[in-house]
Amino acid sequence: MAYIGRDIDKISNVEVLDNITFDGSSSYTLQKGGSNFIPSSANTLLVSIDGVVQAGNFTVSGSTINFGTAVSASSTCNFILHYGVGLITAPADGTVTTAKLADSSVSLAKLTATGTKDATTFLRGDNTFAVAGGTNTPAFEAYVSSNQSVSNYTSTKAQCDTENFDTDGCYDNTTNYRFTPTTAGKYLVYCQIYGDVGNADDWNYTITILRKNGSSIKSARTDLRNSPGREGSTFLSTVVDMNGSTDYVELFGQVYAQDGAGMLYLHTETYFGAFRILT
Repeated sequence: MAYIGRDIDKISNVEVLDNITFDGSSSYTLQKGGSNFIPSSANTLLVSIDGVVQAGNFTVSGSTINFGTAVSASSTCNFILHYGVGLITAPADGTVTTAKLADSSVSLAKLTATGTKDATTFLRGDNTFAVAGGTNTPAFEAYVSSNQSVSNYTSTKAQCDTENFDTDGCYDNTTNYRFTPTTAGKYLVYCQIYGDVGNADDWNYTITILRKNGSSIKSARTDLRNSPGREGSTFLSTVVDMNGSTDYVELFGQVYAQDGAGMLYLHTETYFGAFRILT
């Protein structure tokens, strides 16, 4: 019974090339169906001359085969077989879609991402390499270097004039005592007002006030009635959105003594700081 499946030429990876008519030359043009044919390499060709299979004793350049010696015009080319093409077809440039690729088959070396690819970087969603981690800057911390006198029951800007650090020079520690970061983002702002009501008696308290662009956004209060020496502090922290250009934050303090006696001031333990939160 004859074979009734798919034609063998549809599943084989062997191509039959046109036989060569020798003329005494050493070089000839390989063709298939009358058209010049470029093989994968000389190793993928099998040539039979006068019933003797030739393999490894010729070279190939483009569609030209060179036997290294003249082949007599009386010789007969029995067949030329080319292995390795068949059903394998190289796709045209830019035609392979992502749906045809397995995730594990794509290596970083094949990507056209910008930046430096090494053990210290990672690939971002925007196809750029970035350094992992980053820095929480701009950032600063400053404190009041000497006790600052304040009026009773009056909100006063804390003059935190001495910096522990100021990474980008965004804190003004001489005039406005404000933090104006130059990078947009969310900032963790922390601060403490340490109030002292001197020898005042009766009911007393101190308030820490954080302002953004001149408006109060967060405050905290503590009662000093039972504090030794009538000193006490209030601490607060909060997250503030900053636009990286005009937004600023300032620290204000308020000390209250019911009898109004004694000197009221912000103690040197008053401080103010902030840093950008990485996202």
